[in-house]
Amino acid sequence: MDDAGLSTVLFAMIAGAIRVSTPFLFVSLGECLTEKSGRINLGLEGTLVFGAMSAYAISYETGSPWLGVLVAGFAGMMFGALHGYICKLPKVNDIAIGIALMLFGTGLAFFFGKAYIQPAAPRLPSIPLGWWSDNPQIRQVMDVNPLFLVGAVLAVAMWWAFKNTRLGLVVRTTGDSAPAALALGVNVNLVRFLATAAGGFLAGVGGSFLSLFYPGSWTEGLSSGQGLMAVALVIFSRWNPLACFGAALLFGAAGALGPALQSIGISRGYHFFNAAPYLMTLAIMILSISPKRSLKGAPGELSITK
Repeated sequence: MDDAGLSTVLFAMIAGAIRVSTPFLFVSLGECLTEKSGRINLGLEGTLVFGAMSAYAISYETGSPWLGVLVAGFAGMMFGALHGYICKLPKVNDIAIGIALMLFGTGLAFFFGKAYIQPAAPRLPSIPLGWWSDNPQIRQVMDVNPLFLVGAVLAVAMWWAFKNTRLGLVVRTTGDSAPAALALGVNVNLVRFLATAAGGFLAGVGGSFLSLFYPGSWTEGLSSGQGLMAVALVIFSRWNPLACFGAALLFGAAGALGPALQSIGISRGYHFFNAAPYLMTLAIMILSISPKRSLKGAPGELSITK
């Protein structure tokens, strides 16, 4: 590979990382918030898929992709609220409920979304931040969707809020020790319910990005397990929103590796490179399989820590 080819691959991976990382970013931030409160929601895969379908359907029916994003967020919030309500009942396992809601969400999306597989819906716009450059590769890299910028700001805001605000302290205390939170007069069930609902909202917004910007269509195989991979991303990030942002970019770059190599004519092993995000998820799980390492920084009330 010559210098020009290497430059092409590099720019393509950077541009791809920004595009591919956005759903990872929103779902991982939503799961980070949920787990910080002491609850695990494995149903975000179903929330992501249903958010993608609902956003595409609303965009097609109304002509407004931003309305589709909002509806996807509220649909995700409903799934999160349902998870939060069921999990506050006695002797209910949050992991099992999450798996059930994942299947429920994907099933509903496939059922209601069949009519929207063929029609073309209006897509989200992008911001041409590279207008100042004559280099087409730089312009491509700097062609950014607003949701990516929102996600980046949200990651910083969540990191700051967890460390410096009373609300962040309440969420962290609820996740670390329910008895301590109760002693402070905190309604543990309400905090976890609201955190799970908010996490579902973010996952729904992440799904809207998939159908309305990249890849920019609605199909039943759209998610490819990104909602579940985001759970591994949160563990890899040690429940730190800023680290979630960096890890999302890393996963996004891994997902963009195959198309980047194909753009310069390297097609041998293309499917292997497309599997890079899944291989990275597997590697993270293997490397963090030791309880002392994998659970470092984990909220003490998570079911996986008990």
